[in-house]
Amino acid sequence: MTTNAIVVVEKGKAAIQEVPTPQLRDEYVLVKVNAVGINPTDWKHIDFGGADPGSRIGCDYAGVVEAVGPKVTKSWKKGDRISGMVHGGDRTQHENGAFGNYIVAKGDVQIKTPDNVSDEEAATLGVSVITVGQGLYRTLGLPLPTEPSKGPDSEYVLIYGGSTATGLYGIQFAKLSGLKVIVTASPHNFDYLKSLGAEEVFDYKSPTVGADIRKYTNNTLKLAWDCTGFGGAIVAGALSSDGGKYASIMPVKDDVLAVNPNVDGPHATLAYSVFGERYVKIQETPPIPEEFEFGKKFTLIATELLEQGKLKAPRTIVNRGGDGFEGILKGLDELRADKVSGAKLIYTL
Repeated sequence: MTTNAIVVVEKGKAAIQEVPTPQLRDEYVLVKVNAVGINPTDWKHIDFGGADPGSRIGCDYAGVVEAVGPKVTKSWKKGDRISGMVHGGDRTQHENGAFGNYIVAKGDVQIKTPDNVSDEEAATLGVSVITVGQGLYRTLGLPLPTEPSKGPDSEYVLIYGGSTATGLYGIQFAKLSGLKVIVTASPHNFDYLKSLGAEEVFDYKSPTVGADIRKYTNNTLKLAWDCTGFGGAIVAGALSSDGGKYASIMPVKDDVLAVNPNVDGPHATLAYSVFGERYVKIQETPPIPEEFEFGKKFTLIATELLEQGKLKAPRTIVNRGGDGFEGILKGLDELRADKVSGAKLIYTL
């Protein structure tokens, strides 16, 4: 049995190919894909040599369960709606990747798509939800949204890059956890981000943005999460002069924090750790079992919030440039050109 998928041909090039349907592994489910979401990591794996030739690309998907591996503990059955994240561009398992008609996904860290969420909306969840869990909760230690902090003395948290897909979810989660959410973004997204729960939004291009945030928070900001990996200097300037904790979605050079030597960080996380398996990027990362265990718990929390209507998908742009695999390739070009802000590109198969 074969399937179509987007596969790395060589560094800088990916193509639509007919490939064998991925084999169902013990802890995985086989999924028929209905929609996929595009993330910057997808094109970066292609362009920067992060994936081997033959690797399948894509992380975010939504679809229907076709078969369940014998060691999956979450109660999946054939026909269940499912969404979440897979490891696109995986050097240890070239069959992994979301941009295919049929894919395999690590069963215990996927999301059961609720009836009130469409496949197009569900295809925004995977990478963002996992990354929020790692950054805001595992690293910064926010109270879970099921046990929020209360009262007028709630802490501030800064989300740098609030209009990214991950930032849009981060705003909602942090608000549900009872924090006062401060965000950086471009001015045209200010109103939208406030509608999601941001208390105040600052223009990240302003030369005084770090100082402005510190003034707004009365020098009390202790928590910051960078959804771009490029906000180090601004984050350091915004955090309290007494210090604060800085988490990022990718490694950040320490020297950009020189304006505030009391910063605790940078602490970087990569969503691929959620599978509890070794993976290879620039270097090899061993399995982190506690990330897998937290991922199981956090995806259940996200499912509950979605069912209750407390967590909503960001704005979606569906099939810009066409649907199917040809559309996905065009969508990758849109992200390469930095033409997407405050929304998520989704393609139906």
